[in-house]
Amino acid sequence: MSDPTSAPRARVFFVAGATGYVGRSTVGAAAATPGVRAVAHVRPDSPTLATWRTRFAALGDAALGVAVDATPWNEDAMAATLARLRPAAIFALLGTTRRRGASSGDTYESVDYGLTALLFRAAVRAARTTPADPPPRFVYLSALGANARSRTAYVAVRGRFEDELRAGPLPWTIVRPSFITGPDREESRPMERVGAAVVDALARPVGMLGARRVADRYRSITGSALAAALVRLADDPRAAGSVLESDALRG
Repeated sequence: MSDPTSAPRARVFFVAGATGYVGRSTVGAAAATPGVRAVAHVRPDSPTLATWRTRFAALGDAALGVAVDATPWNEDAMAATLARLRPAAIFALLGTTRRRGASSGDTYESVDYGLTALLFRAAVRAARTTPADPPPRFVYLSALGANARSRTAYVAVRGRFEDELRAGPLPWTIVRPSFITGPDREESRPMERVGAAVVDALARPVGMLGARRVADRYRSITGSALAAALVRLADDPRAAGSVLESDALRG
């Protein structure tokens, strides 16, 4: 597959966390956007790398399509890749779960914060090597209630990165959805599905009483709906420097 920068006037959207529930849909939404070449990042040691290459190759149009990038999670290597690709937008959709971490050793600190912060530092370095290009929009998938001072590790690490992103030199958009779930989610997360169902049931009467924005803030959202919003926001100059919650993500 050719270098994404070789396509005339193509803008590159780089998706980190491309194999996750939201990431897969974001790659598809980016690939369906006219003039955009989606680059899906898959870690080089993934046992399903070949499968993802095949799966992503079926997306997009014949002219631009989807490229799979397997740059290792090393800051120097990632900075070199981003300098070569010169993306217009970088989507940071990285995350792990306690269940997955129990078998892999991954933690919220090492993945949700650590890899995201590495990607951001690499993006800053890459932007400095191509000063003639507009810096990429860093689109960060955070979480509702993100706060660096929280006692809950999941929202604390996301709040900490939000603080660093806002203080950094790149244009950014932060998205804080509530539950992300749907019938197309391949990974079984029974507690999350139950939680989303309970919150959605509680939000329904709140919306009927006139507080629709409050209800929409807490209602669950599907991966495809969220991905469409992420890609739309990456192209929206009004979303630069904005923190958006679920009520602003429904098209």
